[in-house]
Amino acid sequence: MSLPRRTLMAAPAAWLAAPAVAQAPWPQAQPIRFVVPFAPGGTTDFIARLLTAEMARSLGQSIVVENRPGAGATLGTGQVARAAPDGYTLLLSVISSMVVGQVLRGETLGWHAERDFAHVAMVMSTPYLILVRPDLPIRSVEDLVREARRRPDGLSYGSSGIGSMPHLFMVRFLQAAGLTMTHVPYRGSAQIVTDVQAGVLPMMVDSLTAASANIRAGTLRPLAQSWPERVPAFPDIPTFRELGFGDLVVDGWSGIAAPARTPRPILERLAQATREALAAPEVARRYAETATAPGRHFLDDAQRYVRDELEAWTPIIRASGATVE
Repeated sequence: MSLPRRTLMAAPAAWLAAPAVAQAPWPQAQPIRFVVPFAPGGTTDFIARLLTAEMARSLGQSIVVENRPGAGATLGTGQVARAAPDGYTLLLSVISSMVVGQVLRGETLGWHAERDFAHVAMVMSTPYLILVRPDLPIRSVEDLVREARRRPDGLSYGSSGIGSMPHLFMVRFLQAAGLTMTHVPYRGSAQIVTDVQAGVLPMMVDSLTAASANIRAGTLRPLAQSWPERVPAFPDIPTFRELGFGDLVVDGWSGIAAPARTPRPILERLAQATREALAAPEVARRYAETATAPGRHFLDDAQRYVRDELEAWTPIIRASGATVE
């Protein structure tokens, strides 16, 4: 006997509260897969593992972090876009894929940042920095500009991939300063730090969340950061804006997203678990240690935030001339 259409449409919401018979209520059926579109060891990996440990306690279900780097974070992002909308596959969404990748790669992605995702929450924001080896005689952006002009294309810098936000940020800086350098793309930031400290590269672009420990230890020297105001935890690092680069204001945000059409009750439960995770003492402590600002947008506000960021950045990215080649 077939069920009435109305009964079938109501089924997904009912599964959340129904007793465990044929269909276990979410999230009891299986572990939750949490995709991080970067290699282990970077900012996104750190944030994902910190938050999911707390979220797992709140949800009463294990969450398995999977690193799926590649193509400027669009590879792992696309895997989640194509996943079943059942609450068992989530994504650490990042500006590099949702905005930069969306604009630079367009229809070739096969997914859209707003249309194919249900954005659950924004979980963090952090500025980007240009960082150099401390043994170099480059102690300021002015020193860097002077050296780069003395040696056109003679300096190289590392970023977490072609089309990533660190890469795009450096492209904008070089255009604004009238400089040329050689870009060395990596699959994640951890190996870049190793190579910079070993003398393989003179400098890199990374987020403050990822670089804060090395800055405090003196193993990386920050020249400037991309927030509009100085960071209270690092008041000695100037902003690019105050150094005369008024357009170099960038917020490196990350969020949590699920495939589009994930049932609303599941999204609401995930949003609540994220709120609880962000408020947990250990998360607050680690955020403070890394000078990371917590996210403030959830569900519809998060969806709107991603849409607004995409609209705001599209003309800037296109005007920058950045490509994924």
